[in-house]
Amino acid sequence: MEPFAKDRVALITGGARGIGFACAKNLARHGVKLALVDINGDLIKEAAAKLTAETGTQSLGIQADISSESDVARMADEANKAFGKVDIFLNSAAILADNLFLESTPAEWDRMFKVCLTGPMLCLRALLPGMVERKYGRVVCMASDSARIGQARLSYYAAAKGGVIALVKSVAQEVGRSGITLNVVSPGATNTELRQEREASMLQQMGPEKYERRVKSVLKMYPTGRIGEPEDAAAMISFLVSDQASWVTGQVVSVNGGFAMP
Repeated sequence: MEPFAKDRVALITGGARGIGFACAKNLARHGVKLALVDINGDLIKEAAAKLTAETGTQSLGIQADISSESDVARMADEANKAFGKVDIFLNSAAILADNLFLESTPAEWDRMFKVCLTGPMLCLRALLPGMVERKYGRVVCMASDSARIGQARLSYYAAAKGGVIALVKSVAQEVGRSGITLNVVSPGATNTELRQEREASMLQQMGPEKYERRVKSVLKMYPTGRIGEPEDAAAMISFLVSDQASWVTGQVVSVNGGFAMP
């Protein structure tokens, strides 16, 4: 059985880089057409052009803020006009914050929830009706093991991602008979551009010696002895959005090098 039928179309938010782009490359190799979405318009158009040049697949770059209902409606409309449908949806767009709970503000919580929880909800509302009508859909939303076990300094990120897990499990129960699966991939520390930016900031704040000790202590938490690469998560996502995963739904799959084993 081929993993993807001919003319499948995937929409990937956060598709300009990191796990989203790594997954896009995997799908492109199987002939999947791609609508890549990012808040940075220049970056997403560059990513789409690069993907087409490297793989030959048809790829469209769409600028959109997934926390905006009007942007999400326009995003879905552009993808449907270009390809006629969306079969696969990966929500990889996110922001990350590192702060003690008592030092965080309601405004920071509000922004985190708008991007990391309201955003996926708006995308699902925009894309699921077409999937239900066609009796086919594959959805993966990214979460975090911080949502499963808790993590200091990530309370509002963990809370938002915990909401994503509950959202996906609930919707999966509603649309399963329409041939649609929804799952969550929960990565551990992954060497994405977002993490690299965060690490650079921490190096500047802590200084080289203290930062090096932190890096060593982080690696000790991983039985595999390394943090993840975007391709590690992308491999699991690519399976879950394939035709081969038709009997996998409502699941949370950790891709984390053994960091947590919930």
